[in-house]
Amino acid sequence: MARKAVAQELSRERILEEARELFIAHGYRGLTMRSIAQAMGYSHGALYYHFKEKAELFHALVMKDFKMLVKRSQELIGRTRLGDVAQLEKLMLEFIKFGLENPKQYEIMFMINDPELRRYSRIEQAQCLELFATVVRAVIAKLPGAESKMYTAPWSLFMSLHGFISYSIHFNQNYDEVKKLAEAHVKYLCAGLLNS
Repeated sequence: MARKAVAQELSRERILEEARELFIAHGYRGLTMRSIAQAMGYSHGALYYHFKEKAELFHALVMKDFKMLVKRSQELIGRTRLGDVAQLEKLMLEFIKFGLENPKQYEIMFMINDPELRRYSRIEQAQCLELFATVVRAVIAKLPGAESKMYTAPWSLFMSLHGFISYSIHFNQNYDEVKKLAEAHVKYLCAGLLNS
């Protein structure tokens, strides 16, 4: 009975937030359920009340973050007109803002380099890219020679945004510090898309 009370006191949300910090600091392979629980000051049994294994804990973490990103993107898309360059610019800035306001989440979602872990985020990464690609393709469809750019342009733009975010995270820059540069970067990318 006492074990259950402790397990209930240790919420799923608290485990996810503290595990996020540990995964960033030590990597996926550097942790066990026991070490995560120990860092939180609990027995590993308390974690097993919420998660059967480390992989399940990591997957829950990734899913939560991708849901937040997709929701923010869908809300923005719903408020703007599909096919407008202004919509694409806003979506690109929203992605940069998400990455720099949530650097730990972004690192877990897009930057942890572990083959075992990539399978946990591959589908979600593809969904984010497809949502982004839908907006890019709507803009491209209005341009001459659109067919040749439909698949390469979304990927190139996405990778450019990822590079911007990764670089800024590496140097501990937040969104407010790079906002003007982010806006100029997005304008430059969109101008290149329209004139290519």
